[in-house]
Amino acid sequence: MTIGRLLRSSTTGFVFGCSVPEPDVPRFGEFVKAPSQHGQVDVMGLVYDIVMDDDPFVRQMVATPDLKDEYVLDMRQNRSIPIEVSVIAVGYQDNGSWAQALPPQPPVTLDRISQCSIDEVLDFTAHFDYLRLLLESRDAPVDELIAVSLRRAATLRAPGEQNRFLRDAGRELARLLSRDLIRLENLLRRIKP
Repeated sequence: MTIGRLLRSSTTGFVFGCSVPEPDVPRFGEFVKAPSQHGQVDVMGLVYDIVMDDDPFVRQMVATPDLKDEYVLDMRQNRSIPIEVSVIAVGYQDNGSWAQALPPQPPVTLDRISQCSIDEVLDFTAHFDYLRLLLESRDAPVDELIAVSLRRAATLRAPGEQNRFLRDAGRELARLLSRDLIRLENLLRRIKP
């Protein structure tokens, strides 16, 4: 399912635009993908920022003391509310297998962005190499993004697998953050089963 179109991109991430009703707006920490290299490669990323811009009409409406519900409904249903979603790249799929590294090329403007399927998320999160990419990023609220994405990936697993997945993720974080115990402790608290 297409959830938006690409506005701008780099090898470290991309920004896409959409104007969808509230329940369908991508959520923070969600896995999404964009095609690259003429559709031969899918770039996977994690949503880390969602911005709903205003327009001059909204600015005028906000100042109205007794704003009627009909105006709000009309604004939400009939006008395009511009939504910008920022994504950090965590891997790519080439020839059917996932690499947890920066993609060789970024997606191209106006490409379709879609949510990753449950199977894609399960397959991708079977390994934790992408956590290093996230920990080294300066563009996103990384610790919260790691915690949310790991908890979300855990919920997609069978009930008996969820705790084991989070324990394995905690072990990998302990290895990566062995010199930053305060940060490690905060992250482990957030992903605790």
